[in-house]
Amino acid sequence: PEANDEEKEDEPDTEDEEDKEEQEEEAPPVPEEFMFDPEGVILDPELLSFSKTQKSGGAGGRGLVFSMDRGRYIKAMLPRGGSQRLAIDATLRTAAPFQKARRERATAKAQPGEKVRGVFVEESDMRVKRLARKAGALVIFLVDASGSMALNRMNSAKGAAIRMLTEAYQTRDKIALIPCQGERAEVLLPPTKSISMAKNRLETMPCGGGSPLAHGLLQCIRVGKNAQKSGDVGKVMIVCISDGRANISLATSEGEELDHKPTKDELKEEIIAVCKQLGAMSGFQTLFIDTENKFVSTGLAKELAQACSGTYHYLPKATDQAVADVAGSAIAAMRL
Repeated sequence: PEANDEEKEDEPDTEDEEDKEEQEEEAPPVPEEFMFDPEGVILDPELLSFSKTQKSGGAGGRGLVFSMDRGRYIKAMLPRGGSQRLAIDATLRTAAPFQKARRERATAKAQPGEKVRGVFVEESDMRVKRLARKAGALVIFLVDASGSMALNRMNSAKGAAIRMLTEAYQTRDKIALIPCQGERAEVLLPPTKSISMAKNRLETMPCGGGSPLAHGLLQCIRVGKNAQKSGDVGKVMIVCISDGRANISLATSEGEELDHKPTKDELKEEIIAVCKQLGAMSGFQTLFIDTENKFVSTGLAKELAQACSGTYHYLPKATDQAVADVAGSAIAAMRL
């Protein structure tokens, strides 16, 4: 009877296993309409730009720049080639567990009477220093030097730049200035901490002509990226003093011949595309100071600020003190 009871107890287990096998075999196949070709999926370019800003690294939020040659020793890491500073403490800690085995191996190979050294360090034990140092911000003044208000804008930007340079010895900030006039935007003041250099370079300021604002923003990107590569600049703040209206296309600024004159809508689409590119860049922030008269305002500067995820301020009478205060507040917020 006991044997019969055991056979009965085993029966439900076998039945459960058979049910599971039937369920696995009867699993429905995935319909073809739910299978996606990765190359055929439509992705939102703005979503891709946002993901790049979230994933991309860069300088620390509090103005730290990491390097292998200058700064304070913060941690050890594996060497990556090139000339680097050896982290002796980390190298010895890595080699310590293998000292007994290496010493025994060296003693066995040594000649009678030959002295065996006390510490054995191999190439695999080597660790180098990762260094960090404080880095200032780069403030690039992009000034619309066209139209009737050009002289006022340039004087305000010049005064603000010199005011901020007087305080730069504490913050390690650098200042650059790029006027938008004629058919191209040229760097009038390259990134500097020198007040005398700024006064000499900004003594004569070009004004008048067209407004190549799109080319000016691209110049800001180029200057900012080069400054970040130098290792002395962490964040880049672009202060654009303009009403946002551009009348020179990028093709004209680059010296290309056009079949037709671009319309206002085409120029607007072009500069908004540049602003979106700027907004997707890591370590860059933009501040638009709108100097347009309120009675004829088109609101384009505010639209451009939104396109590049920047900050907008309306200052129709933008004095050097007002521009310096607004830019200083934006830089302070950027360091938080």
